Amino acid sequence: MNIPKIGIDDNFFELGGTSLLAQKLVAQLLKEHNLRLPVTKLYQFPTIANISDYLEPKNKNVKMAFAKQSKKKNDSRDIAIIGMAGRFPGAKSVDELWKILREGKETISHFTKEELDSSIPENIKNDPLYVGSRGILPSAKEFDALFFGLNPKVASAMDPQQRILMEISWEVLEQTGYLPDHHEGTVGVYAGCGHNTYYTHNVMPNKELIDQVGEFQASTVNEKDYIATRIAYHLNLKGPAISIHSACSTSLLAIAEATEALRNGQCDIAIAGAASVTSPMNSGHLYQEGSIKTPDGHCRPFDANAKGTVFSDGAGVVLLKRLDQAKKDGDYVYGVIKGVGINNDGGDKGSFTAPSAEGQANAIMRAHFDADVAPNEISYIEAHGTATPVGDPIEIEGLEIAFGEQSEKNFCAIGSIKSNMGHLTSAAGVAGVIKTLLAFKHEEIPASLGFSSPNPLIDFVNNAFFVNSELRKWDSKASKKAGVSSFGVGGTNVHVVLEEYKNKERPKSKGRPVEILILVRKIKK
Repeated sequence: MNIPKIGIDDNFFELGGTSLLAQKLVAQLLKEHNLRLPVTKLYQFPTIANISDYLEPKNKNVKMAFAKQSKKKNDSRDIAIIGMAGRFPGAKSVDELWKILREGKETISHFTKEELDSSIPENIKNDPLYVGSRGILPSAKEFDALFFGLNPKVASAMDPQQRILMEISWEVLEQTGYLPDHHEGTVGVYAGCGHNTYYTHNVMPNKELIDQVGEFQASTVNEKDYIATRIAYHLNLKGPAISIHSACSTSLLAIAEATEALRNGQCDIAIAGAASVTSPMNSGHLYQEGSIKTPDGHCRPFDANAKGTVFSDGAGVVLLKRLDQAKKDGDYVYGVIKGVGINNDGGDKGSFTAPSAEGQANAIMRAHFDADVAPNEISYIEAHGTATPVGDPIEIEGLEIAFGEQSEKNFCAIGSIKSNMGHLTSAAGVAGVIKTLLAFKHEEIPASLGFSSPNPLIDFVNNAFFVNSELRKWDSKASKKAGVSSFGVGGTNVHVVLEEYKNKERPKSKGRPVEILILVRKIKK
């Protein structure tokens, strides 16, 4: 494409620049003008004026534009994670998830042409660029409507994302003993979901079903706005019910917002998480060179051969409570949220969908400040890790900025659950949190799969990080601390600092010769 005039403030990507053209541009600058511009910097500085400013020697410190709020000395802001539940590709529970992670298994499904959904056109299935791979949740097709007081016909019209979140929200309350009939405090719900493809492919074409349940009711069981309030209604929860949507960072943002709600006394406990379920289930994607999606159905974060990610299904929630109250009530604590950082990239980047190292660094530094921890106290980062050739180096650069100059190298392990099961989109962040909590509990860091040699744009030799490519005993002189990152398309960055918690062993009762076992199953009439 020939453009007759380009101004110094014109955006390279808005003019039609792609990742391939970006590589050519930086190579040409080096060859013809001996100017070394890392390709990641072109995404951060996409105009001639920006590039010129970057190439001039000057102070490049990132300015942290946020007010440091004062903290009361004896006012604990620590939030305990007292429960967790989820459904993941290859794992129907959190316990099954740990087995997958510990054994280093990949649970992405790779469909033959015959296994692909019949609704996919033959010309798409036969396209050599069609990649029939993704992580799936077969249980998303199942739902006990009567248990939640729903008409089965209405339930059949409901977004599976709403259904599965309702199930695991009940599960996390049940496992912790905080079902509404047995808990007088307020329970908040902070939840989100992905794009509702079920409504498009399964409900809209079924005019008979819409006529039976009614258009308005069909919309209330499918619209994103109702994901949190639907849970609150059916589970009779009376704290804040807030639906949250920020693309890939949705579930970690939900956790961060629930954390602030608990700190501010808006509820006593809070459910936080998200679900992502795609219809049709047995499907894949058309590969396009330079896009975010992988050409071979595998996700290899930070590896030289990483070509993209796999979009998969998944769902997860955590149950949060103020740590001081959790200790008082004798709750089991999986880990503690010490700090959260949230921001947006703004417009100083290549495009709406492009990531920003400085934006990510800002969110991470906010979390460090909120947690009152130094970067060298953190020994593991559960990364966003989408395995894109440019996105991975930008993420590491953001971490390098946030951690600053460190005298010790390679002290912080890094990995991504996406290497096991693909990108769970809206549920990606909560999956990373649950993985990290399980690593705390078992004192082992699972392997990040698919890593053999580093992306050439990442200098792991001279920074604080190393890719944890094998199951490793998590040894730490002090209390274990970790960071979890989730960055959404559109620029909403979220980072959470977690710390392990040592639960005190309770004295065991001698028991009684006979015990009464109570089974409860509540069905709304």
